[in-house]
Amino acid sequence: MPVNPADGPILGTLYGSDAMREVFDESAYFQRMLDVEAALARVQARLGIIPGDAAETIAAAARMENLRPEALAASARNVGYPVVGLVAELSRVAGEAGRWTHWGATTQDIMDTATVLQVRAGLDLIEAELNALITALTAQAETHRDTVMAGRTHLQQALPTTFGLKCAIWAMPFIAHRERLRQLRPRVEVVELSGAAGTLASLGNDGIRVMEDLAAELGLNAPAAPWHVCRDGLAEAVSFLGLVCGNLAKIATDIILLAQTEVAEVAEPYVHGRGQSSTMPQKRNPISSEYILAASRTVQGLVPVMLGAMAQDHERATGPWQAEALVVPQSFVLTHGALLHTCTIAEGLVVDAARMRANLDLTHGLVVSEAVMMGLAPILGRGEAHHVVKHACDVALAETVSLAEALMRDKAVASQLDRHAIDRMIDPGNYLGSAGAFIDRVKRMAG
Repeated sequence: MPVNPADGPILGTLYGSDAMREVFDESAYFQRMLDVEAALARVQARLGIIPGDAAETIAAAARMENLRPEALAASARNVGYPVVGLVAELSRVAGEAGRWTHWGATTQDIMDTATVLQVRAGLDLIEAELNALITALTAQAETHRDTVMAGRTHLQQALPTTFGLKCAIWAMPFIAHRERLRQLRPRVEVVELSGAAGTLASLGNDGIRVMEDLAAELGLNAPAAPWHVCRDGLAEAVSFLGLVCGNLAKIATDIILLAQTEVAEVAEPYVHGRGQSSTMPQKRNPISSEYILAASRTVQGLVPVMLGAMAQDHERATGPWQAEALVVPQSFVLTHGALLHTCTIAEGLVVDAARMRANLDLTHGLVVSEAVMMGLAPILGRGEAHHVVKHACDVALAETVSLAEALMRDKAVASQLDRHAIDRMIDPGNYLGSAGAFIDRVKRMAG
């Protein structure tokens, strides 16, 4: 029975995805180890190290359904590693050919390479969702390139911006993550075949050739030297997931804030009953965003475990290596789940442009005081313009009048500009600077 909610048949629907769980499922992991054993036998047969018919028999036997789970469990419980039992079971099924199983390899060779095969498949799923998210966010950026809203700093209205630019800024880090993923793959998708202490002495002069051919057989890279205790590749992969989750959490945080009743500028896609309260019928909680935050914080909490596990002693570690198995699957499952939630939000986000404009108008023009100051600066000088607009803002706040009305009371302003010119300055849509150009730059970056 699963104890982690992300792996449960019910709660797992909230935290992860079946596709990623299938990649890191225990049975799938054992099948990956069998795939490595079969590939090793095929390579060694081609090189004349073991008989060809033995390799064929081993490869045919290397299916999880041929092995007895109870025997694997008993061996793992006793030995402390799964490979001894796996090799014993594979050898049993292969019969006479079984004596050539696992030729020259050691436990960690098989386990590390199986993990790498899982990580490669996991990264494929992550990459697909990154692409989907980039597409959805850039589409929203284009749709809302002219949807004016309040830009907020320190949770206060600051200056006008557009929802399109906000979406483009949400998208930009994921475009970079896509490039990071491309760059890190060669460093993590690496075969491990080093033998008991990293010399591969068990294969004599054939060691490097077998390692390189095994890498080619599995579609992996071959390392320059053994990486039993060089864990930077896997640590980088999990750290990458932590970065992805950081940007997912930023989007989720913005959605939660913008969906507050008092703001109500956006809402998660409407699905009947989703986010409802058991006692308050009116509630539509931003539930997807909440699970994005929960998953992201957990993944980021797992990153230090991987970094700590890099301190591995001598040629084979005593403890740190085993910690990785607790981190890698969970990090991938939670990240993929958070990505799926975010894609759903990005594709179906409900945007209330009228509410955005109404919220902008709450300050009766104060949100564009900088625009007025910059407009008056060529006429009055920058210092005097700042003084005049600051005084007008104080009047507007104290007397609950609009900024335009307060400005027209100022003789220095009224002598230079009429009410129409003031209103034009105060229109938030006229003070968006390079918002549209920034959106276009992000779209070009997305490709």
